[in-house]
Amino acid sequence: MAHEAYDKLWKLIGLRYKSHPWHGIEIGSRTPEVVTSFIEVIPSDTVKYEVDKKTGYLKIDRPQKFSNIVPALYGFIPRTYCKERVAAYCMEQTGRKDIVGDDDPLDICVLTEREVTHGNIIVKAKVIGGFRMLDGGEADDKIIAVLDNDEVYSAWDDVKELPPSIVRRLQHYFLTYKSLPDETAKCEITDVYGREEAYEVIRRSQEDYAAAYGNLEEVMSVTLMEAMDFSTRRTEILKDL
Repeated sequence: MAHEAYDKLWKLIGLRYKSHPWHGIEIGSRTPEVVTSFIEVIPSDTVKYEVDKKTGYLKIDRPQKFSNIVPALYGFIPRTYCKERVAAYCMEQTGRKDIVGDDDPLDICVLTEREVTHGNIIVKAKVIGGFRMLDGGEADDKIIAVLDNDEVYSAWDDVKELPPSIVRRLQHYFLTYKSLPDETAKCEITDVYGREEAYEVIRRSQEDYAAAYGNLEEVMSVTLMEAMDFSTRRTEILKDL
């Protein structure tokens, strides 16, 4: 009965208020094979947009460096978090030590033949692999996916099936997008992994999210119910005065 009340409450809230892209959007019932993705940046953007973690609104993070252009739709997977479990898996696979999570949702690149004209959108993406990337000692994996039901790219089921030029283009962007020509590269891609390993990274990022944030909707529902109950009781008390 309580869950029915929670569901009704959140349905009503959803009619009036915009969900936070990180916490309020569901990852999807077909995860980790097909995931909901929130797209922040598209190839034609000359600045890097990023969701503000506090407000959920899109903000300008920084101008794109020189001629760097992100070669795919770029964003993150909602309700994921790169913390202890993602970092532990990175250390396990690389043999490195002292790696930590980057405290961000899990990044995703979505390939499509179609021209998408703006970000701040939700897409369904079929996961095919990823990059194991390190950024200043932080695990910063990039999941690679294709737009679900894309006429061309959806034919590929694993990153090993992609033309090498597409993989190199993605690698080049992430290895150079934060560095000026006279600076030492801050990012390192240790390896490219396939679909099954990408699934494991996604699962671990979901576990990290659950450990950090738990079931936010249930906690907030209980809080709202308690507040409503208090308001009702307060009204009754005032009537008796």
